[in-house]
Amino acid sequence: MNHSPALPVSDGLVIVGCSAEKTPARDALAAFDLYDGGCIRPMRGRLGYWPHRDRVRFLSAEHGFVHADTPLHTYDRPLDPHRAAELRPRIAAALTAEFDATGVPDEILVVAEPLYLVLLADLLALAARPRVHWIADHAYGWPDAARVLDTWGW
Repeated sequence: MNHSPALPVSDGLVIVGCSAEKTPARDALAAFDLYDGGCIRPMRGRLGYWPHRDRVRFLSAEHGFVHADTPLHTYDRPLDPHRAAELRPRIAAALTAEFDATGVPDEILVVAEPLYLVLLADLLALAARPRVHWIADHAYGWPDAARVLDTWGW
């Protein structure tokens, strides 16, 4: 673990691309509990509790920008370029609303395949642009994501 000064939990934000693998359930589950593929299991083990969980968001091909505790039903909708272009303005509006309400975080960790970055393109145009760490390998990138979280003291 890196022993640099830790960021307060409120100063970081984790954004994760949704996964095709989902926890089987008849009822809606919180997004953090529904998604079950790639790095999400180890991330849930590390950040699945308050206050960290409150700083996790998902990029969903079906629902857009969702909080870790947003209840979702199982769905099957992969992200494709057309859907990414369609969701981009909606996600930009959601990010703007969140940042207007809570402030722009100092750093953002994005764990998502490259197509998901289309959804976040407007983030790069912010005047108060946060430092963005991107882990492109959703399936096997957990060690890299964990190293970023270590520097945050999370």
